[in-house]
Amino acid sequence: MIQSGLVVALATLAVGLAIAFALRALPTLRLRLVGLAVLAVCLPLIVVLASGWVMFEMGDDVKILAVSAASASVALVAALVIAGSIERPIERLARAAAELAGGDLAARAPEDGPAEVASLARDFNEMGNALARIFDARRELVAWASHDLRTPLANMQAMLEALEDGLAEPADYLPALRDQVRVLSQLVDDLFELGRIEAGALALELRELPITPVVERCLVGLGAEAAIRGVRLETVGPADATARFAPDKIERVLLNLLTNALRHTPTDGCVAVVVKPGHDEVHVRVEDTGDGIDAESVERMFERFWRGDQARSTPGAGLGLAIARGLVEAHGGRIWAERRTGGGTSVSFTLPA
Repeated sequence: MIQSGLVVALATLAVGLAIAFALRALPTLRLRLVGLAVLAVCLPLIVVLASGWVMFEMGDDVKILAVSAASASVALVAALVIAGSIERPIERLARAAAELAGGDLAARAPEDGPAEVASLARDFNEMGNALARIFDARRELVAWASHDLRTPLANMQAMLEALEDGLAEPADYLPALRDQVRVLSQLVDDLFELGRIEAGALALELRELPITPVVERCLVGLGAEAAIRGVRLETVGPADATARFAPDKIERVLLNLLTNALRHTPTDGCVAVVVKPGHDEVHVRVEDTGDGIDAESVERMFERFWRGDQARSTPGAGLGLAIARGLVEAHGGRIWAERRTGGGTSVSFTLPA
């Protein structure tokens, strides 16, 4: 009788372990815990009922004790197995988080385990990728800002030394000094504006105005540069398209987009500003007939401090497009870029109508 009881206990143990390992294959943490609860309750209950029937038939209560002890052991072992399958991926994620917090930007978590833990690991890895991009961008910012600051400062230092040594007259260098001061002021203003946008401290005086006059004012301001480059400037759209915006901020956005378009448009090319009014928003698009942009630039050109290969030969620290995005989004609009089918680049943004 003891042997038959042991057989029942071993069979119960085998069934319980098989079910426990099967529960590990369930895709979500919720299902694993539900399965564990069902196993912990149903298996001992079934075994106790079976043991009661055996005891009733054979008159031996030793078997019920052995089988009950076996069922309890199985429930404990199953709980440990399931808990381990849940705990291990969480521990790996915790180790990766500690490494990332310690400064290892390459730390990533394995994207396995229950669906919830795997989703958390994917989000963690995406956060790590974003942090790495931010630190890379800030390193680039320091490099480019240092270069952009060093060049005008060195020029100003050389001109001042020439004036001190009597090698030139003040009138000879005043225009050049003024230009260098303007370059430095623009860089400082960009950094200050970006800081205000990131801090959410940007104040906008929104007014309902026609946007076409702002576009035309920007085109007039860039007319001389376009003429030197041999690039044609155009405006397409109704003159009465009205939007709700701060004129000085949107003028800055347009000047930034138009300046970039001019830099990348060859002679005899064209840069056009297309205004398209809608029911809820006004769509503004700046198009050029240049070589276009690659896929990486489409995805990253509005990131802070990022400069594509095509833009590295031009002055600046890569802040203009990030500021443009911040200003447009502060108005409640969107901004994006795409490669034109016929060649060139199209950068669009929206404003509330």
